[in-house]
Amino acid sequence: MEIEEFRKEYEKIMKELSDPELFSDWSKSEEISKRKVFLEKIINSYEKIEKINKEIKENQDLLKNEKDAELMALAAADLKNLEELKEREEKKLKKILSGEEDDEEINTTIIEIRAGTGGEEAALFAGDLFGMYNSYASKKNWRVEIIDSSKTDLKGFKEIIFQISGGNSFDDLKFEGGVHRVQRIPTTEKSGRIHTSTATVAVLPKPKKTEIKIRPDDLRIDTYRASGPGGQYVNKRESAIRITHIPTGLVVTSQNQRTQLANRGNALKLLEIRLYQKNIEEASSQIQEKRKEQIKTAERSEKIRTYNFPQDRITDHRATKSWRGIEGILSGDLGKITDFLKSELK
Repeated sequence: MEIEEFRKEYEKIMKELSDPELFSDWSKSEEISKRKVFLEKIINSYEKIEKINKEIKENQDLLKNEKDAELMALAAADLKNLEELKEREEKKLKKILSGEEDDEEINTTIIEIRAGTGGEEAALFAGDLFGMYNSYASKKNWRVEIIDSSKTDLKGFKEIIFQISGGNSFDDLKFEGGVHRVQRIPTTEKSGRIHTSTATVAVLPKPKKTEIKIRPDDLRIDTYRASGPGGQYVNKRESAIRITHIPTGLVVTSQNQRTQLANRGNALKLLEIRLYQKNIEEASSQIQEKRKEQIKTAERSEKIRTYNFPQDRITDHRATKSWRGIEGILSGDLGKITDFLKSELK
């Protein structure tokens, strides 16, 4: 199948997804949405390869016509890197087309971050933690997708739930669960006093499809107008989604996306997570106790890690180990901590 055929199919699917009637057929819309994601991966990979091929040709032409030895050496080095990059992208595309990339479902991690003690500063710290995990995932070539979030006026987060797909993300991040404490002078503090705030992090493996079964007949899906930030497009249309799981009474909402389809997808993921958590509670009180141990009550004394800005030091209290360079770690240089904890907290 050529790239143009994939593009034509993608355009056709986008038209189908814009039809409001599709929402009445839950299973069909789910199937089409999955196909859309699959086609996006293929098209994006093709476009990357096309771009690399163009750059390879430019370097090859330069090598044929250039006389300057230094420029030729640079072009040759670039050409080698581009050929290696092309090989990697072609392997990735092959995996996508063969369906091997579906194995990522096994390696998907759900992370919930909530502001704890400390008001607005705690919400800003929750945002910093999300930024840290997002940057770390980017360095590892993992995909990050926000499922739900509640922002504050200063662009912090009261709560943010997101999933990380790829690699061994859960194995790398499973020890991040717990109360994280920050000690610093908040941007809102005029007297220069150091404040102590907290945020809670819960890390869970994404439930497998066989673990959670959601029947369309068990759902009541309502639409309503989004509120808060989002602009006229979001707020003037009934793009927000509320899903009620009738057997359990669980209710989830999503209003952060521009379309009903995107909000519906997020709400279903959130429902899947909530049902998974509920199943854990009912099936194993011991496992649920472990999750409670991760988040506790967000009191300052229950911390697993402290981020001390005045001393530029991060201390993990479970391993009694400290690292310097807070800014670098919050920018995604988290590997030295996760690697150490994996070896120490087996």
